[in-house]
Amino acid sequence: MKNNREFDIIIWGATGFTGRLVAEYMLRQYGKNGEVKWAMGARNAVKLEQVQKELGAEGVPIIIADSQKMDTLERLVQRTKVICTTVGPYAQYGSQLVEACVKHQTDYCDLTGEVQWMRRMIDQHHEAAKANGTRIVHTCGFDSIPSDMGVYFLQKEAKDRTGQYCEQIKLRVKAMKGGMSGGTYASLSNVLKEAQQDKSLYEVLINPYSLNPKGMQKGKDKKDLQKIEYDEDAKSWIAPFIMAGINTKVVRRSHALSGLPYGENFQYDEAMLTGSGFSGRMKGGAMLAGIGLVMAPKPGSFMRKTVDRFLPKPGEGPSKKEREAGFYKMMLLGKFADGTTFTGSVTGDRDPGYGSTSKMLSECAVCLAKDKGQTPDVSGMLTPATAFGDVLLERLEKNAGLTFKIYD
Repeated sequence: MKNNREFDIIIWGATGFTGRLVAEYMLRQYGKNGEVKWAMGARNAVKLEQVQKELGAEGVPIIIADSQKMDTLERLVQRTKVICTTVGPYAQYGSQLVEACVKHQTDYCDLTGEVQWMRRMIDQHHEAAKANGTRIVHTCGFDSIPSDMGVYFLQKEAKDRTGQYCEQIKLRVKAMKGGMSGGTYASLSNVLKEAQQDKSLYEVLINPYSLNPKGMQKGKDKKDLQKIEYDEDAKSWIAPFIMAGINTKVVRRSHALSGLPYGENFQYDEAMLTGSGFSGRMKGGAMLAGIGLVMAPKPGSFMRKTVDRFLPKPGEGPSKKEREAGFYKMMLLGKFADGTTFTGSVTGDRDPGYGSTSKMLSECAVCLAKDKGQTPDVSGMLTPATAFGDVLLERLEKNAGLTFKIYD
């Protein structure tokens, strides 16, 4: 049934900041009517036609639907093998779309980093999606592909080269350059607002294993780093990484869904490297203060409104020049049971949140549409590593500007 659908992929939210970047990448990489049959979808026909014209994508079909109307979403998802959505905050605009995809066996990928919403979708749809063969893959951008696929890569290489897996991995962000878009900030603000209204959500946000299947929500990992400290393995001061609260949970879900191949005591954490000595400690303190300024103010408070004025609005984001000048470099420090180490890296060639994210999401969508039979035979509410495995590693390095490397 799915093989007879009109399109391979519909990009949902093509008029938004990131959706437009995804459409631009798909046009550049896969053309208008080549091996991948794709279309652009959104709620506003006038805006969508304008994007189509500005991109020079007149040969790409456009589809109109409404995120708040289930009947239009059901018609939307039945026309395609894969829905690739950038429409957030997902807790506000994504739940009915996921429901429609599972109902009609349409594969799905998104950019969400909204842990509380992901937990809700897992609870509501994992068993049904698993039973009918639908693949729902969250976190297909900067959160959390470099982390999830980086750990997958390091462990795969460790096993191939040494015969054993690392029992601990630390991801350390060495350098990163890029800007925040209004959509990302809106999603972050919505998470904080939901948690303020429903205090029980804080447990989902702070529990290291909250995205694991029920009955597998335990292990040796503690809460994500919330202070600056010295890391002896990295020989550097480290500070909290704002994406760690999402990425670490996704990595742990991948491990759990895979049957705990690295062992029940596997540990994983993330942090920012700030350098050694006094300057490194001071830089870490400044980063900690910056994160506190964004995260701490309560929704609706004077401080939150003040912060809002200085951050981008939905539809805004870094310029093309800023995106192309951006990059990220991450180090993966693996440790075996005997204390010996195994080290690798993940790098990206564009700003992480937009230039790189748009390419990663696009390749995940193409992977869903075109690589079935080569990817793992799994379904349900998945992670990038469990859904795609080696096939995505190859696509990311070939097309999306990522590099995965082992340091011998």
